[in-house]
Amino acid sequence: MHKHCFEAVNNSLQDIMEDVCVSNKDKPFAGKTVVFGGDFRQILPVVPKGTRQNIVNATINSSYLWKHCTVLRLTKNTRLKSLDDIQERAKLKEFSEWIASIGDGRVGTENEKGSASIEIPEDMLIKYFGDPIAAIVEDTYPMFRDSVDDPMFLRDRAILSPTLANLMGL
Repeated sequence: MHKHCFEAVNNSLQDIMEDVCVSNKDKPFAGKTVVFGGDFRQILPVVPKGTRQNIVNATINSSYLWKHCTVLRLTKNTRLKSLDDIQERAKLKEFSEWIASIGDGRVGTENEKGSASIEIPEDMLIKYFGDPIAAIVEDTYPMFRDSVDDPMFLRDRAILSPTLANLMGL
């Protein structure tokens, strides 16, 4: 979520509550408890033609309101409970913990550009030497070509891309 959306909720609540309780008008979110959900590490706000710094500055934790927020973290992965296969559950748990450690900055070594280099385990690599995008789609959705016209197959699937140009190539 872009910090402007976050701040717009604050401004709207302050405007709405101005006539109800003047003392709360200047409090964050007009003194109301507001709950936002999501994972800051997953999808960054869109800043057209923005630099890395522009994008970082657009995140909600860069907002002047952030200091008034309390972050609560979920501690149990409920997806694991839905798996009956113990080996699949262990594999998903290990992968989930690895992904979370990347997002938390506990994995990887920082390079001179301020980015982190992360070693991807061998079993997660797609070893393909042609079109890398086609290889990712084929590995993620091996039945994609045969099922592309089936709405039930596509219903629970998504392909995310950082740019529209990448998607147009699919």
